[in-house]
Amino acid sequence: MSPEPERPIDRPVSADATTEPTEPTDESAKTAAPAQPAPVAGGRQIGLLAAAAVVAFVVDLVSKLLAVAQLTDRAPIRLIPGVLDLQLIRNPGAAFGLAGGGTIIFTLVAGAVVVFILTTARRLRSRGWAVALGLLLGGALGNLGDRLFRDPGPLRGHVVDWIHLAHWPIFNVADTCIVVGGLFAVLLSMRGKRLDGEVEVVPRTP
Repeated sequence: MSPEPERPIDRPVSADATTEPTEPTDESAKTAAPAQPAPVAGGRQIGLLAAAAVVAFVVDLVSKLLAVAQLTDRAPIRLIPGVLDLQLIRNPGAAFGLAGGGTIIFTLVAGAVVVFILTTARRLRSRGWAVALGLLLGGALGNLGDRLFRDPGPLRGHVVDWIHLAHWPIFNVADTCIVVGGLFAVLLSMRGKRLDGEVEVVPRTP
């Protein structure tokens, strides 16, 4: 008799060996959120800041040249009686004629403000802050130019003011830009808007 063929020995197979490879079950891998777009390049916001500053500075400079040419040694020109008139004065003090004895101090302060804005501009990612800082920069440069180049001499020059509202000190376009830019900056801060464009969430108190 021929020997019977050997039967293969059934060996237990582990569950891992019979499990077919499966795709990763991590749902986060399958439904990964698309990459968030990078923040808008700071160079664009710096350009907006520069544009706002140039417009503010040029409008202020041209208006002062016209005021000196047309209003010197003239009586006030009344545009709206009792509300608005044009009157030329030389202001040795701060904006709106304040602190007339501190010309040199205010010149140095204006220079420091300009340097601060220029150094801060590198972190700009917000259009709102670009406009606000641009107006502040243009206004500061407008009055700083008067203090540096007008009589009676460098650092002591008197600022040309020519807009007069009733019950308000005489001012100029640069002062207006500084006030508007400052108010805009305060509004952005109150809304939690940061220089980098992010919005800071302020927790509400119960």
